[in-house]
Amino acid sequence: MIFLGIMQPYFFPYLGYFQLISKTDKWVVFDIVQYNKKTWMNRNRILHPKSGWQYITVPVRKSPIGTPISDVMTVDPIKYLKKINGQLEHYKNHAPYYEKVIDLLGIGFENRISDRLVDLNVSTLSVICDYLEIKFNWKLCSEINLELQEIEKAGDWALKICEDLGATDYINPPGGRGLFDPKDWEKSGIRLMFMEPNDFVYPCVHYQFEKNLSIVDVLMWNHRDLVKDVINNSSACLAN
Repeated sequence: MIFLGIMQPYFFPYLGYFQLISKTDKWVVFDIVQYNKKTWMNRNRILHPKSGWQYITVPVRKSPIGTPISDVMTVDPIKYLKKINGQLEHYKNHAPYYEKVIDLLGIGFENRISDRLVDLNVSTLSVICDYLEIKFNWKLCSEINLELQEIEKAGDWALKICEDLGATDYINPPGGRGLFDPKDWEKSGIRLMFMEPNDFVYPCVHYQFEKNLSIVDVLMWNHRDLVKDVINNSSACLAN
């Protein structure tokens, strides 16, 4: 059995993204579709020093409409890592794992193989997965040479990739249910499943908890073993 996950490369995404990775044998970084501004690909949310939340962002170079994610370039990522670290300063006196998380961010940025956004995001995802002892067996969709020309609707991307890669099971976030027709998957003999992420509410000393912030926030406040337990206790269910 081969459990496959397919997602666009997000920037330090929320916990549910890692719960999804943890249930897969193979992961396709879906970098062949158009890059859109103001998405989770180059920004995410952390706590604001006064109240609510704020974005951490890595800017990208201007590119024509229709540019695929694989071709998007970041702008001076090390400079903006310093800015992000500055935005995280207010965690220092309250969050018990502040130093460790700052180190993880640094490693993720330093290990990137180029200034492409996809390479930065894969690097940071890999670092977090290593820290949480999650198997992250990934490939870039842009480098697999799949035959994907005859795609009629959004849900067909995943089905075609699963067929080409020999997957027996496909796992998707719950928000994507409306994209897929279970009958198409039944015909292909591939099980369509949806991740059911656990709600994880944790104390944030001096701050009010905000739901679905970046994994950066989760790891600031929680021991690695606790986060691993939350991830391991998540589950996936069949579409029908």
